[in-house]
Amino acid sequence: MPLLSLLLNLLWLVTGGIWMALGWLLAAVLMAVSIIGLPWARSALTIAHYTLLPFGQTAVRRDEFRGREDMGTGALGFIGNVVWFVLAGWWLALGHLVAAVGLAITIIGLPFAWAHLKLALLALWPVGTEIVPSDGVGRRLPGRI
Repeated sequence: MPLLSLLLNLLWLVTGGIWMALGWLLAAVLMAVSIIGLPWARSALTIAHYTLLPFGQTAVRRDEFRGREDMGTGALGFIGNVVWFVLAGWWLALGHLVAAVGLAITIIGLPFAWAHLKLALLALWPVGTEIVPSDGVGRRLPGRI
């Protein structure tokens, strides 16, 4: 991890990033407990890790990144996103929006507010996305899940 990403991630944790990561972890646990939500639980854990350390990583559409569609990027992915939105997406997005507004008040909080806004959008419609290193966005990684 580059030094700037490390510094931004440490500041992110101090400015509240850890609380939203815990929110994603809670969503994963609730999905796993329901048994039916197990597919969303794994995704929520992945995004919880991304929320914990967002700098140096980015979320991309899986079909655009890999160059082919799969189950999560087609009609089943759409249905999965609708279910996710109803069960957990809206309250995670709301949490990210509240954090973004609080951080945007200060100039030093602007990069963190922007990160929360990107995470709020991801919280609304996460199925069919993949978290990749920022330096790997331009190249495809066919072996990654």
